[in-house]
Amino acid sequence: MRRVLLLVIAGLGVAACRDYNLERPISSQAGLVPPDQYARYGREQAITVAIGREFARPYNSGPEAQAEIAMNYAKQKFAQDIVTITPDPLGHRLTVTFKSGWRTAILPIDDGKTGDETKIPS
Repeated sequence: MRRVLLLVIAGLGVAACRDYNLERPISSQAGLVPPDQYARYGREQAITVAIGREFARPYNSGPEAQAEIAMNYAKQKFAQDIVTITPDPLGHRLTVTFKSGWRTAILPIDDGKTGDETKIPS
């Protein structure tokens, strides 16, 4: 009887654990400012949107590779504006520090556009 009760309790504990794949709830844009509107707020915001769009592109090679591709894109296109880029592939975000001192987390923006389609003000 005790063994059965322990098995039932252990089974309930395992069933209560949530899935730790946070990509879908984090990358959801529901309730946020649309990316094109946010990109019009300024140069750094437009760069953030461009990197986020590249971060969300489906390369079918895992989150680590997506983070690496987005970092390389940012370093090639916006090296004069960015001081540091820190990846967190398991959390599905990049942390970027701009030369102005502004630090932001960049999440994947899956709106069907690429980073090159984002208008970057001068």
